[in-house]
Amino acid sequence: MSALQQRLEAAIRAVPDFPKPGILFRDITPVLEDPLLCRAITEGFRERLQDVPIDAIAGIESRGFLFGMPLALALGVPFLTVRKKGKLPWRTVSHKYDLEYGSAEVEMHIDSVKPGMRVLVHDDLLATGGTATAAAELVRMQGGTLAGFSFLIELSFLHGMRKLESYNTKVVTLLTY
Repeated sequence: MSALQQRLEAAIRAVPDFPKPGILFRDITPVLEDPLLCRAITEGFRERLQDVPIDAIAGIESRGFLFGMPLALALGVPFLTVRKKGKLPWRTVSHKYDLEYGSAEVEMHIDSVKPGMRVLVHDDLLATGGTATAAAELVRMQGGTLAGFSFLIELSFLHGMRKLESYNTKVVTLLTY
């Protein structure tokens, strides 16, 4: 385990039975209270992605914004927002996807992704992969290609990685449970 992984594991709080009984929630708010760790996280992502051609980073609302934007700044590329339906003020492209019990919909501004743009999709957590693949679909719908995916945490027992592989096999996670 790397030093960064050890620092992350020590900082992430496990909260049992949240948001419902039987769920062990991985709370990253203690991570955000440590500016040196946040800087190390951004650098960890930058190092792991240095050989990947990236034209923009699409961060998924809202926790994907937390490290997606600093990573975009570190790489010198635009940051694109993927938000829940109805949150963006201008014309959008949207994608609806299924959840375990129901569905959800995410959207981007219609002019965020330029044709041929190589976009990295970023979020804090990879669970089942539904939201990340929905964001990937938004990138494709606008003529972009997937440069890969990045996540602070992967919950490997939920097998979200399987859904991502059809888009791009470049997936960076800093900590896996």
